[in-house]
Amino acid sequence: MNLIGEHTDYNQGFVMPAAVDFSTWVAIAPRRDRKLTVRSENFSETAELDLDKTPAHGTGYWSDYPFGVAVTLEQVGYRVGGANMLVRGEVPIGSGLSSSAAIEVATGFALLDSFEAKLDRLELARVCQQAENEFVGMRCGLMDQFISCFGEADHALMLDCRSLEAQQLALPEEVKLVVCNTMVKHELATSEYNARRAECEEGVSLLAREILELRSLRDLSMNDLERLASELPEVIYRRCRHVVSENHRVIEAAAALRGGDLPVFGKLMAESHRSLRDDYEVSCKELDTMVNLANDAEGVHGARMTGGGFGGCTINLVEINCVDQFKQSVASGYAEATGREPEVYVCSAAQGAERVE
Repeated sequence: MNLIGEHTDYNQGFVMPAAVDFSTWVAIAPRRDRKLTVRSENFSETAELDLDKTPAHGTGYWSDYPFGVAVTLEQVGYRVGGANMLVRGEVPIGSGLSSSAAIEVATGFALLDSFEAKLDRLELARVCQQAENEFVGMRCGLMDQFISCFGEADHALMLDCRSLEAQQLALPEEVKLVVCNTMVKHELATSEYNARRAECEEGVSLLAREILELRSLRDLSMNDLERLASELPEVIYRRCRHVVSENHRVIEAAAALRGGDLPVFGKLMAESHRSLRDDYEVSCKELDTMVNLANDAEGVHGARMTGGGFGGCTINLVEINCVDQFKQSVASGYAEATGREPEVYVCSAAQGAERVE
């Protein structure tokens, strides 16, 4: 899950994710042929791929994620061979908690381990991102795959998505990470996600006429954006304003976390949600309702949407002694307001991918 820093990773900006204690499990046994057979316990389905006859793109099916990783590993020079795989995921699908990155990274680790291929975690994260970008067709940044590889228990991670330098940030013991699932997944999420990325790229292209060294919104200051606002269409300006301001919020949030200043951290989470709602337009009424209910609850330091948007989850920092009351009040208030029964998960920051005997 991402504490703060949304839609900044593909703009070479800053993010602050944490790996949570939900797992995607992959069991693997090598085969003598070149067939990759994957059985999903979640979907009660089996899919098969001939590694000697791979398609260029996925088919919009759950198997695109493991198959995409296998295909991409072979494309970059790792002959992984056939295998039987059994997959079981605990990460809620379509919730914004990176179930896709979880299965990608788990599949990659399993294949590499089974065939004794050596690939460091950073390169594996890049392979998994490439698989999602090119095989699945989702133009995501590297954040989800990176934290799935490098997560550390009881810590968030501040990642510079340009240099890929990361700083571990200890999470305060007096709060829990509580995730509220709106149980909403809008079908336009993937297309709109890709559209936002294209809008950011258009903003860079237009602004580079005036700022020749500009290569990414990461390089843009708020002063320059305001100075050149008239050069941009209104929508593009607001997309850029979100990214530039969100990068500043992540930096400030890291300083607040180091100093144990949870009120400041919570204020930055609130600003992030407003920016995602108003400037980036990736929230929805269900997410806004959930955030408003959280902000009215006792013991809440901060609340915001997390993930790509258009449904999915909110992330909340809640005092430990208020968690039970928070769960009850938010769940009942949300059900009354929307007619939907939400799911609420009390999470801990966990280790990234690992082999389990």
